[in-house]
Amino acid sequence: MQDIFKEMEIWFITGSQHLYGDEVLKEVESNSQKVAEGLSAAAEIPIQIKYKAVVTTPQKIREVVLEANRTDKCIGIITWMHTFSPAKMWISGLKSLQKPLLHLHTQFNRDIPWSEIDMNFMNTNQAAHGGREYGFIVSRMGKNRKVVVGHWQDEEVQHRVGVWSRAAAAWADAQGAKFVRFGDNMRQVAVTEGDKVEAQIKFGYEVHYYGIGDLVEYIDAVSEAEIAELIEVYKSEYNVQKSLLEGTGKQSLKESARIEIGLRKFLEDGDFKGFTTNFEDLHGLKQLPGLAVQRLMRDGYGFGGEGDWKTSALLRAMKVMAAGLDEGTSFMEFYTYNLDPDDTKVLGAHMLEVCESIAAGKANLEIHPLGIGDKEDPARLVFDVDAGPAINVALMDMGNRFRIVLNELEVVESEQEMPKLPVARVFWKPKPNLQTAVESWIYSGAAHHTAFSKALTVEHLQDFAEIADVEFLTIDDTTTVSEFKKELKWNDIYYKLK
Repeated sequence: MQDIFKEMEIWFITGSQHLYGDEVLKEVESNSQKVAEGLSAAAEIPIQIKYKAVVTTPQKIREVVLEANRTDKCIGIITWMHTFSPAKMWISGLKSLQKPLLHLHTQFNRDIPWSEIDMNFMNTNQAAHGGREYGFIVSRMGKNRKVVVGHWQDEEVQHRVGVWSRAAAAWADAQGAKFVRFGDNMRQVAVTEGDKVEAQIKFGYEVHYYGIGDLVEYIDAVSEAEIAELIEVYKSEYNVQKSLLEGTGKQSLKESARIEIGLRKFLEDGDFKGFTTNFEDLHGLKQLPGLAVQRLMRDGYGFGGEGDWKTSALLRAMKVMAAGLDEGTSFMEFYTYNLDPDDTKVLGAHMLEVCESIAAGKANLEIHPLGIGDKEDPARLVFDVDAGPAINVALMDMGNRFRIVLNELEVVESEQEMPKLPVARVFWKPKPNLQTAVESWIYSGAAHHTAFSKALTVEHLQDFAEIADVEFLTIDDTTTVSEFKKELKWNDIYYKLK
């Protein structure tokens, strides 16, 4: 997915006015171009920052905003008030804006030129003044945006702009995106259900249903030559269990390859960015897709088990945000606890479908009984996950709104072997501790399925939720159950009034 940002750009728009004269405006334009070029070249910002205009009238502001709205390559705008820019000029443009917005509160110079500063300098460089005027009108109009304060060459400023740019990219990727559900929701499960029409209105993506037979047609059309070629890829990329290369195991691996090829072709032909499966809907399949799902997630597809389309879409968004970063992102599920009071932690896993992007080293390709779904034993990748910081994120439909809940984690290595556990797995210690984190998670109604990431942080998801205008709750080192319950109640009042 490293090339996903290649065709995207963020427009840099500077606010000023004609009061200061043409020479000041020329300086403002020159400085704006340099700031945009500096940000675009920053290692922390993966998307091109394109200088667009210095705007000095309501008409010009509205024109450039409308142009941004209709330009697919433009995924958001950064605004900077170099001078004082009377904010009534911005009303029409801000009313029309349909793209994510970042307010960069900076100035061209880092330091005050002590021996040379005069009123000409003061008039030209008054972001401290103009940014507050602009901030008032954006707040008065209730427009969601991110505010980043500091010098534009500062690494922390560039990092925060880069985080927002990744969230804006995920938002752009979701607009018109298609996700496919093979079969329906797993029967009687509540949290994986939701309002697909409201999701399309709120997030911009579509959820399509296809019967499993539609997928089986693709799988049955796969040739033996295609299967043989893919198995050679498996041999080169994984530690392949010997039993998968002979006898019944060999046939199982061939079937896993057949499913991967057919499923990938279906997704490509339908221009889908994610999918769901359901072990209760497998008619015509010899095994539950496992290896195929793991490898498709690695390549950037969203996935949700048991018909969980919301998690599939969330995972895709997080895959986009994490593109090019070192660590991985995966579908995940809470499975069981270690409740030793001196070593409380969670074991996360799934039946088969954990993305290899989070694997510690080269994954093992193995075959084991599944014990569910009443199908043949499938191949799957088995691995552990390196220690380090991570996040778990869940998305729920609460009836009158969508809610995103995030828990900060610390992944820990397993101190013992688990030779009989035939799935990819990860141990983590939730912040601030298991009891507080789990109680808060349950009070919020957060799901048992999550998108787990070692690449992303709270700020990435916070920016995405701000762009999407959805409720966002964080469980971290500072969380207490009593304060978290108050936040839930305050939010309930807010959304009922809204």
